[in-house]
Amino acid sequence: MIYLLILSGILLYISGGARVNTLKLNIAVKSGSSGIIPCVYDKQHKENRKYLCLGGIWSSCRILAYAGETGKFSITDYPDQSIFTVRWEKLEISDSGYYWCAVEIGGYGTVDAGYDLYLTVQSAPDVSVKSSSVFGHEGDNVSVQCFYTSGYKYKLKQWCRYKDKGCYTEKRTGTSQNPSVQIRDDGRSSFTVLMTGLRLSDSGWYLCSVGDLQAPVQLTVNEPKPVTHIPTTTPSDPETDK
Repeated sequence: MIYLLILSGILLYISGGARVNTLKLNIAVKSGSSGIIPCVYDKQHKENRKYLCLGGIWSSCRILAYAGETGKFSITDYPDQSIFTVRWEKLEISDSGYYWCAVEIGGYGTVDAGYDLYLTVQSAPDVSVKSSSVFGHEGDNVSVQCFYTSGYKYKLKQWCRYKDKGCYTEKRTGTSQNPSVQIRDDGRSSFTVLMTGLRLSDSGWYLCSVGDLQAPVQLTVNEPKPVTHIPTTTPSDPETDK
């Protein structure tokens, strides 16, 4: 049995105690294309079954897929990261709506854990990214380009880490700001996020956020590139060569 744990649009993430963040998840999706989104869960539930549910009301939503199943939606669990991903194929505009990332806690009479997000499926998304997967090496830099339509030109631009919802804001300062993360908005149709001095711990899922819409991006930081030493040769002495 499932139970309403949170208000619509507000993410509840439990990690050593209840912690409520106010970042609303409204993921922009391009119709007819494939895509992937992450869902976080409490690490104590890494062995529990994960599933995706459709519907605005938690107590009556319709289960679409369980982890390990394939179909229009498929779920892959990453217990070491306390994240499972939901991949879909060819969503249509009519697929727009509320979905629930959920973890099966127990049998009948035991409430499950879950939180909702909204998928906005559009032929041309108001918010999108150049690439949903980016790679870098420890110590190097990486940039991500986020696009928006004219209607979102004056909306707030942010780069948010999905798991803890810490956000970096364009042209603003505050406790969330970090000199290693810079956001530059061209004022027309895109903004660029530059992350410098990458660390292995920077790996994870992020959100390009513009106004009330987000586009997910997975960052993978690898070990530093091996240093290649070019051997040097000493010119031979003509006298010793005789």
